[in-house]
Amino acid sequence: MIVDLHTHTNRSDGTLPPVELLQHAAAAGIELLSITDHDTIAAYRDIELVPTTKALTVIPGVEFSTEWQRTGVHILGLNVDLSSDAIRTSTVFQIDARKQRAARIAERLDRAGIADTLAGAAAIAKWGAIGRPHFAQHLVERGVVKTLAEAFRKYLGAGKAGDVKQHWASFDQIIEWIRDSGGTPVLAHPGKYGLTRSKRNALIKDFQRSGGQGLELISGQQDPMLTESLATTAENLGLYASVGSDFHQLGQPWARLGMHLGLPKACRPVWECW
Repeated sequence: MIVDLHTHTNRSDGTLPPVELLQHAAAAGIELLSITDHDTIAAYRDIELVPTTKALTVIPGVEFSTEWQRTGVHILGLNVDLSSDAIRTSTVFQIDARKQRAARIAERLDRAGIADTLAGAAAIAKWGAIGRPHFAQHLVERGVVKTLAEAFRKYLGAGKAGDVKQHWASFDQIIEWIRDSGGTPVLAHPGKYGLTRSKRNALIKDFQRSGGQGLELISGQQDPMLTESLATTAENLGLYASVGSDFHQLGQPWARLGMHLGLPKACRPVWECW
């Protein structure tokens, strides 16, 4: 079975409309899919009913932003009840936090000598929540930088003018909201936070103690040694295992829809508990 439980549409920082993402997922042979846009479930309103067919089953999901020991981390809520009070409360809170964050990023870029960036980032985001990738694209279009990578390196990356973190709901609150919605909290891409192995393990242990239930063992193209290490940690802590491409756009082979994301045999797949 081809499973991808971590994808993004243009309702957050992806490029495909939700219906197009589903079409590409079906063409790629995916059988179990979740759209996990950042802090929003707007994509699901675009597909009237969450489609379940013989070929493709969609698991309702969302990816929440939060912090752990001053490090920005993401927690997936998988198999959530989209109509629950917990999901309504959490997404309203987080979208408001994103709006505040976007305004602060624009203010800090203005102080750095780049004026009037908020409107440009909002125009790129269109109906999606504004994030740093939208500011980066705006800086490229204005000719301030040549590439998105340069935008992050000079203005939006860690420690730079546009690096604003302090608006999200707490780590414990995010997990509580997901569980109250009937969903499964899964720590997203634990190998992508720039943490040492010991720090990463401490993060995962805190996540489990706070009520987290799953670990994203594979996130797109990944070092097999990292997968083995995360599988051991998941097994030791009794966590379910999840997989996802972290798809954002076509043409990125390291995060491609339908790529092989097979779990190690000893793992307990998170979809077995739904």
